[in-house]
Amino acid sequence: MVGKTPADAARRFSVAPMMEWTTRDYRAFARTLTRRALLYTEMVTTGAILHGTPRERFLGFDAVEHPLALQLGGSDPGELAECAAIAEAWGYDEVNLNVGCPSDRVQNNLIGACLMGHPEKVAAAVRAMREAVAIPVTVKCRIGIDDQDEDADLSHFIATVADAGCDTFIVHARKAWLQGLSPKENRDIPPLNYPRVHRLKATRPELHIGINGGLKSLAAGREQLEHVDSVMLGREAYQNPWLLAGVDETFYGEPGPAASRHAAARAFRPYIARRLAEGARLNHLTRHLLGLFQGQPGGRKFRRHLSENAHRDGAGLAVFDDALGLVPECEPADAA
Repeated sequence: MVGKTPADAARRFSVAPMMEWTTRDYRAFARTLTRRALLYTEMVTTGAILHGTPRERFLGFDAVEHPLALQLGGSDPGELAECAAIAEAWGYDEVNLNVGCPSDRVQNNLIGACLMGHPEKVAAAVRAMREAVAIPVTVKCRIGIDDQDEDADLSHFIATVADAGCDTFIVHARKAWLQGLSPKENRDIPPLNYPRVHRLKATRPELHIGINGGLKSLAAGREQLEHVDSVMLGREAYQNPWLLAGVDETFYGEPGPAASRHAAARAFRPYIARRLAEGARLNHLTRHLLGLFQGQPGGRKFRRHLSENAHRDGAGLAVFDDALGLVPECEPADAA
């Protein structure tokens, strides 16, 4: 599969879709750290795309973000197919169906992890999307929900959806407990079960199986590649963004674009200037950089200065430059 499309070629390492975090501004910043990783949008519902205005609000991105996947939330095959076609027309490299989000809001609309209880619906949605587009259609799911059997029910789900033409699954190696746990608790309390995902790959070698959940370092992700085809990091990639500076070397054998944290911040500066000129607020842009100097001398001062000043009316590049000036420009280059 590798090399068939830009998304397939990049899939070895990806950053998970995360609501309110993997915005277009975060993704543009991530590109100052890694050229090769596959990036995902936040989940966007079919209703937002079909009925929300302006559509740019939900689908807009900068060309630098490629390779880029749109994650869709929905269950109606016709609506998902229409949105997939729109995504392809906008230039996305992949469409991913969310079958993992455990929030009450999406459950009520038959979106997210609750769909693991309806594999035939997911299969119908995948079939419709695949007929509508030429770009990859993939599924991100859990290993199960509530009292499902992690072996039999997951195998049935994967088999049903694969028969509809999906050959790429990214599996969050936890169950989602839709009854009794909040979405936040569902990210930590259900135990991780990496071996179950490993067995899935062993029994379905013809499928691309990626793994997600609880991975904290590039070394941990690299170890997973002994058992699965790809790895996806979420919160750690956001909260400690410098980790991404080692991705290209670790997973693709190429040097990354950033020689230092300061270099990454300076590389992001023209993008900040452009977005400010378009009317964006500085704090909406710089909030994604707050963890850049984590553990470095001056890192807390950098974070505090942006937190206290970037939200002010009229805040511009001077605030960003002043914050950057609080961090001494000497640091180790090791990101892994």
